[in-house]
Order: sequence, then C-alpha cells, then structure tokens
Amino acid sequence: MRNTDSLSWAHPLVQEWFQKKLGTPTEPQIQGWPEILAGKTTLISAPTGSGKTLAAFLACIDQLVSQALNHTLTHNTQVLYISPLKALSNDVHKNLTQPLQEISELAQEHQLTMEEIRVAVRTGDTLTKERQAMLKKPPHILVTTPESFYILLTAEKSRAMLSTVKTVIVDEIHALANDKRGTHLLLSLERLEALTQHPPIRIGLSATQKPIEVVAEFLTGTQRKPPAIINIGHARHLDIAIEVPSSPLAPVASNDMWDEIYNRIVALSAAHRSTLVFVNTRRLAERVAHRLAERIGEEFVTAHHGSLSRKLRLHAETRLKNGELKILVATASLELGIDIGTVDLVCQLGSPRAIAVALQRIGRAGHWHGAISKGRIFATTRDELVECAALVYAIRTGDLDQLIIPKQPIDILAQQIVAAVATQEWQEDDLFALCKRAYAYDDLSRELFDNILDMLADGIAGSRGRYGAYLFRDRV
Repeated sequence: MRNTDSLSWAHPLVQEWFQKKLGTPTEPQIQGWPEILAGKTTLISAPTGSGKTLAAFLACIDQLVSQALNHTLTHNTQVLYISPLKALSNDVHKNLTQPLQEISELAQEHQLTMEEIRVAVRTGDTLTKERQAMLKKPPHILVTTPESFYILLTAEKSRAMLSTVKTVIVDEIHALANDKRGTHLLLSLERLEALTQHPPIRIGLSATQKPIEVVAEFLTGTQRKPPAIINIGHARHLDIAIEVPSSPLAPVASNDMWDEIYNRIVALSAAHRSTLVFVNTRRLAERVAHRLAERIGEEFVTAHHGSLSRKLRLHAETRLKNGELKILVATASLELGIDIGTVDLVCQLGSPRAIAVALQRIGRAGHWHGAISKGRIFATTRDELVECAALVYAIRTGDLDQLIIPKQPIDILAQQIVAAVATQEWQEDDLFALCKRAYAYDDLSRELFDNILDMLADGIAGSRGRYGAYLFRDRV
C-alpha cells in the first residue's frame, strides 16, 4: 500500500490533520491500520519511536471524530487503553488530548461543528473527585493500568461504563506477559468480554518480544481466530557503549569509583541537552541524584521513582519535557514508552539484567522516528562488566530475552473468581469456560477448578475452625 493511499479510510479532517502534523505514515501504521479496521486482534511489534501507539489509536480517533461531526457521539466509553505504568498513562493522556484539540480547531477552521471527545485517566493517582466525575460523565477514551482496570470491573457503576467498550489497547505487552501481572490482566480481559455486548477488538503494542507468536496468542486467548501480527522488528539505530572507571574493578564498588562515575556522568551531560540516568533501586536513585546535584546544582537534577507522590513525579516529568533539567535519575518508573521530551543520552548504572529492559531504557534517548538512541552502560563491578559485555553483544546481534509466561497460577485464578462472583451470580460451567479462554489457563482441568471453588466456598481449616470462605456455592 502506498503512503498516499494508506489514510484513504480516514475522515478528511483526520487525514488533513495527520498530513499537516506528521506527514507520511510509518511502516507500523501502514501495515497495522488495515488489520485493525478489519476488526482483527492485532499485535504490532516495532521499534521505540516508530509511531505504533498512534497506529492503534488513530482508527479509534477517526471513528470518534466521525461521530462527533455527525452529532451521534454518545456519553459512552468506547476505547480502553491499558498501560503497565502510571507515568505512561499520564503521558498517553496528554498525547491524546493534543491531537484531539488540534482536530477540533481544524474543524472550526472548516466551519464544522464538532462535539467534544473526552479522555480520562484512572490510576491509583487519580483524585476522588475525578473518579466520581468520570462515572457521571464517562470519557470516550479511558486510560488506565491493569490494577485499576481490575477494580473498575468489580464496581457496579464502573462496570456499566466499561460495558460499551469496543476497542482495548494493551501497551508494552512484553512487560506484562512474563509475570503474574499479565496473567491477571488476561482474566480481566475475559471478564470485560463477558460484560460487553460484542467482543472488543484487542490491540497489543510492544518494541521487544520473543517469541512474537506466543505473545500474540497471549493477547488473543484461546478458542478465537488467529491474530494479525505486524512485525517490524525491534532493531533501531543505536549508539551504545560500556563505561569503565579508571580504578580497578572489584567485587564491590568503592566510594572513589562512585566519584569517578558521578564525574563522568556530569561530563557526558555537559555535552548533551538532557540526560536520563537509570538505576535499579529507589534508594540508589535518591543517592545518585543527591551526588549529582552537589556537582551541577539542585535545580538541574532530580529523582523519579514509584515512592514519590503523584505531584512530584508529574513535576519531574514536566521539568524534563520543558528542558529545565539537565539530569533526571529514574528507576523502572520511566523505562517504557513515555514521551519525556528531548532526551539525548541515557546512562545505565549497573546491569539492567535483561536485554529488553536495556533496549527500552536506551530507547528513551532519541524517542522519535528516525532518531539515534545513545546509551552508556556503567559497569561498577567485575561481574557486572562481564554481564554488560554479554548484553551489548546480544543487542548488536539482534537477540532478545525469551519470555516465559506463567501457566495457570492458582492464586490469580482464585482472586479473579472471587471478584467475578462478587458482581453477579455465575453458573460454574460458564465461569470455567471463561477462565479457559485466557491463554494462561488453556490447560486448566475441571478438577483443579472445582478444588479452587471448594477452597473459596468452604474456607481453610485452622486450629480455631474454618476461615477465608469467600463464596456461597449452591450445589443443589
């Protein structure tokens, strides 16, 4: 499909905005749109900064714009975007609000009346008044996290809001697939499908996933049509190297060695507009930020991690986007596809422990289409030097970590069963069929399922009798 034809499906107003703002579509967009428009479950794998998030959103935005112009836009949530990070959720909200505002202004220029398309964020940071407001007037696009999505599925009013969802977008799916958090999300998606009149279209986005076929099955579930896989690859232009202090490496980094590392980061940051420093613990983030601030000034350095309040995190992100910070020291709270402004260099202190994590973090530098991501990995011990060397070799040869998806974790299943039954009565056969449709529970036996129901209904025998009975099970 030629670039000039790839947007022919969109409303003329959306086409005009895209061409003025972005020019020509990228490869993930050209290949992804036909599959999404056909209503297929679609997994898009493409490098960081390649426009895959917009590939997922634009088809949804186009439908909402058409409804807004035709005055058929109802107060219903139609698009659900699920992100593994609260910071990413806030970022997507901002990046959605701006295009919608620009399209609205374009409609005014053409003397067209367009109804407001609302976007809202629901995470653990969302204020109580904002949560109540979105229940009274549901947003058309809801941005949330897996945990908040689970809560929304269990409350009566928010369930009514989710019952009209037509499209579900799961971003950074690789960050969820290899642990129980992803398994928990799978069951939530199945519960959502049982709630809606028509199964929502599922769209998965990621830059690093292996094997991609397994991740596609993870997204789709069982007993469904095969998903469409758009595999642009994960490779992009990288400038990556290992930094080693002049002091001899030892089993533990000395204070003198840390001073060398701090001085080197300051020197590197002086040659770049802004630098993002990743560390592996929150304690280290605060310590490194303090030491760097002593060298270049507190107004140019700050820390960002999950223990900070919502206000402080957003303030740090805003300052970096506005070019007010020279160095931002972060943990995993900023490693995924967040638009944090013009970051020229990423420094990683110590080994990131995984190839995908290294790619995601280094990809924060030059996070736009066609840019070169520049990263420097600092080895602080002999063991880390060996690990970092292997990591850089794997990246240069195009290798990735093998995702291992947990199979039928019982604790997650028990939690979701209690939540499902808390909202409505279920026939056991129907609930069992729902659980089996999730990829991780494809091999779930009826015997194990019944044993879990017994435990949840009868409780656990203790020295003072039974406790922990969560369900009433009618066995008549």
